Amino acid sequence: MNITVIGTGYVGLIQGLCLADVGHNVTCVDIDEMKIERLRQGVSPIYEPGIDELIRKTTASGRLRFADTADGLRSLLGDVVFVAVGTPMAATGAADLSYVRTVIEQIAESADHDLIVVMKSTVPPGTGRSLVRRLLSSASVKIGYVSNPEFLREGRAIEDWYKADRIVLGSDDADALRTVAGLYKSIEAPLVATDVASAETIKYASNAFLATKISFINEMANVSDCVGANIDDVSRGVGLDSRIGPQFLRAGIGYGGSCFPKDVRALDFISAIHGYHFELLKAVIEVNSRQRLLPLIALSREFGTLADRTVAVLGLSFKPETDDVRDSPALDIIPILLEEGAEVRVYDPLAVRAPLGRAVRTEDVWTALDGAGAAVVVTEWSELIGLDWARVAGMMSEPKVIYDGRNALDADAVRAAGLKYMAVGRDGVHRDRL
Repeated sequence: MNITVIGTGYVGLIQGLCLADVGHNVTCVDIDEMKIERLRQGVSPIYEPGIDELIRKTTASGRLRFADTADGLRSLLGDVVFVAVGTPMAATGAADLSYVRTVIEQIAESADHDLIVVMKSTVPPGTGRSLVRRLLSSASVKIGYVSNPEFLREGRAIEDWYKADRIVLGSDDADALRTVAGLYKSIEAPLVATDVASAETIKYASNAFLATKISFINEMANVSDCVGANIDDVSRGVGLDSRIGPQFLRAGIGYGGSCFPKDVRALDFISAIHGYHFELLKAVIEVNSRQRLLPLIALSREFGTLADRTVAVLGLSFKPETDDVRDSPALDIIPILLEEGAEVRVYDPLAVRAPLGRAVRTEDVWTALDGAGAAVVVTEWSELIGLDWARVAGMMSEPKVIYDGRNALDADAVRAAGLKYMAVGRDGVHRDRL
């Protein structure tokens, strides 16, 4: 089948590559001409394990091509058109749908044959029906509409596409739904076929629930600090309950990324405009914001003042195996450290494009640690987890604090090297401070 994917970010590019890989003819389209030219040269605009090889494989097969919109969309529209453009968070917390509306308007105006629009962008419940009623219904040809939310994890997106937990399709057009379902016939996963609004809600509900689970275990870590419990043992004991499961039960300094923060706030906004006060979700947002302050609380107590102290921030990306820094805890921690007068050095093996103010970016972890009185591990990169702690101790200055913001380090090994270890809910570090 001839398929068009509009938008070559994480969602769109992975969708296009994988559909081409399973045998469809795919055109990936973007307004950014420079990005398209780099993709034609085999250069991915995002970091994702395996993506470069997949670009080379699918372009060499002739099933994948890249195009910009300089000459319009008409000649680029296939039988199925996936929309995968950004829906960033507006100042109100609502999802900004301007890119989505623009693309849908262009499709409605340009289409000269019957086609199906598949929405991969995350849009609030009710958006799809509104787009069909206000824009697509006025087209001169028949345009079906299917909501197909994505559930890919950055760093494992390609694997998740092929080994999906479920395929969610929402449509009021049975023929369109069947056609889109056929695109995924090679994937062994449950198909959830429903109406448009329910499919849209599934996406928000999934992300909000996972964010709630993270904030819950972070609250339990804070309680563990107060009562002298160890959150690692608590998490394991809770996670062994088959009704709960161990995923997303590692305490730390909170979630970040392109999805959870944006989608949780958007769902809170959606609830508010419909007159519902989503108290649980508001608490999730509050807890996540507060967790990011924990390293600062601990270091301020340890040093008395952060002025003229050197602090290494290890990790910029919101999670390992990605260069994505969107809403990363590091981007909240670094400015506060600077405001408090600290000298800040930052290291991340991949993320190099984040604004750091007066903080100094280093090319390796050892430069960041040299002479630092404290280090905050923000991202659990394997390189950081496996550091030679004896060497670290020899390079740092007193009091040689390692704040483990992800509870990912071997605490005994860190302490054995002569370093002062701090974490979230492991040792009562924040007792009487919360």
